[in-house]
Amino acid sequence: MQGLTVGEIASRSGVAVSAIHFYERKGLIASHRTEGNQRRFDRAVLRRIALIKVAQQLGVPLAEVAEQLSVLPKDRAPNHRDWQKIATRWSQQLNHRIHMLEALRDSLDGCIGCGCLSMTRCTVINPGDCLAGEGQGAVALTEMAVEED
Repeated sequence: MQGLTVGEIASRSGVAVSAIHFYERKGLIASHRTEGNQRRFDRAVLRRIALIKVAQQLGVPLAEVAEQLSVLPKDRAPNHRDWQKIATRWSQQLNHRIHMLEALRDSLDGCIGCGCLSMTRCTVINPGDCLAGEGQGAVALTEMAVEED
């Protein structure tokens, strides 16, 4: 089993060699060693990297990508059914992310569009950090997105 070199994977995937090594350290992809102790990758790694790249473009954290990739088999190239498992598992999370992004877009559009940046109506502004006890992050925006679900 010869496989592809890290340079070949980089060239075919459009990802820097350093990123490939990073993905490997994070457990997103795996390699094996030849008898001469050279690192080689199975061609199936290209599919994993493609998924990683798309996820990154969409702002999905690598930890979430790793969680999804963990259901894929380690001993063979993933088949259609394997990829379907990921699609099913990820669908709900992606729909929630889309909903949150839409809520953010709609909220910012109202404030920026009218130019008022209203301290009484804006769900993004938190004067005096009055929402600190309600949780982490953009609490008002998160609550607004949940109410719309």
